[in-house]
Amino acid sequence: MSSRRPTATTTYNMTTHSKIVGGSTASRVINCPGSVAMVAKMPPQAESKYAAEGTLLHDVIAAIIDGKTPQRISEELHDTKIMPALALLDEVDPDKDMELAVEVRVDFGDFIPGVFGSVDVLGKIGNRAVILDCKFGDGVIVEAEENMQLMFYAAAARRSQPWAFDGVTEVELVIIQPPMIKRWVTTRARISRFEDQLFDAVQQAVKPDAALKSGEHCRWCTAKPVCPILTGAVDRAVKVQFDALDKQQISIYLQQADLLDSWIAGLRELAQRALDNGQVIPGYKLVAKRGTRKWLDEDKARVALVEAGLKDPDVTTLVSPAVAEKKLKKLPDGLTVSVSSGNTMAPDSDPRPAILQLGQLLQKVL
Repeated sequence: MSSRRPTATTTYNMTTHSKIVGGSTASRVINCPGSVAMVAKMPPQAESKYAAEGTLLHDVIAAIIDGKTPQRISEELHDTKIMPALALLDEVDPDKDMELAVEVRVDFGDFIPGVFGSVDVLGKIGNRAVILDCKFGDGVIVEAEENMQLMFYAAAARRSQPWAFDGVTEVELVIIQPPMIKRWVTTRARISRFEDQLFDAVQQAVKPDAALKSGEHCRWCTAKPVCPILTGAVDRAVKVQFDALDKQQISIYLQQADLLDSWIAGLRELAQRALDNGQVIPGYKLVAKRGTRKWLDEDKARVALVEAGLKDPDVTTLVSPAVAEKKLKKLPDGLTVSVSSGNTMAPDSDPRPAILQLGQLLQKVL
C-alpha cells in the first residue's frame, strides 16, 4: 500500500496502557470493577515471546504505514503477517482517501483523569471515524462488533483527537487479524453509552467493596488464581458427585469448564512465576525442560550421516536428529547435544534435579 503522512503525532514503543483501565482491560474492568485492586497486588508478568512478537509486528506495520523504514523481520513473518495485514488495510481504504495516524495516544482528559491508550490506526473517511486494531495472534479470533477495546479507543479519541471526529456521524471499528478482517459500524451515541459505562466502572473500581464477577473477561485476568469468585466455583465443582448429575446440571458445568480451565492455567502461571523468583511452593520445584536434540556440529554430522548411509536431500538440507534416527534406526555417537528451552514447574517426585534460583541459594548460604 502507499504510505501516507499521519495527521497526528506518531509515537513508537510508548507506554500504551494506564494502570486503572486501558483498551485491552476495558471489558474486565466494566464487568468486574473489583478486579482492578486484585490485579494491582499481583506480581509482574514477564513478557511472553508471543507478546514480544506482536509488539515487533505492530512497530513494523506502523512504520510502513507512516512511510518510514521498518525493523528487519523474518521472511516468514513478513509474508504471513505483515503483507496480509497491509492488504486487508487496503480493503478499509481502497481509494486512499482516509486521513490517518498510527500509534496515536488517546485519553479522556479531565473526564476520566489518568486513563489512556494507544490506537494502532486512527482515521477518518468522509463522515466516518475509523478505529483499527491489528491482532497477530492465531489462537483467539477477535470480533469487532461490540468490541470494548475498540470502543475504549473510540471514546478516548473523540475527546483527545478532535480532527478524527469533526463532522462524523458514524464510527467504524475494524479488527485486522490476518487472514481475517472484522468490521462493525456503529453510532456516536453507542460510543457515548460505552463511555458512561466506563466512567461508572472506574468510579466503582476505587471503592474497597468493588464488585467481583466471573465471565469471559476472566480469561486474561492475572488475578484469577486468587480470585474468590473463581476459587469458589472450583471448590463447588470438585465437590460434585458427577454420577449424580442430571443432564441439565451437566450442561451447566460444561459451560463453566472453559472458565475453570482458565483458572487452573492461571494458577500454574502464578506458581511458575513464584518459583522463577526464588520463592518456595511446597511439593513443587523448578526443573529444566526436557531437552531437544540438536546437531553438535552440522558439517561433521553431514559427513557421519553419509558414512552411515543417509542420502540426499536429507544430507544437503540437514534433517533433524529425530528424522535422521528414524531413517537410520541408530545415530552415530557424539553427533548431538540435548538443549533445554528453559525451566518449568514439576512435582517433587519428578526425577529431574531441582534448579535453585538465586533467592534459594542465598537462603542456603545464610
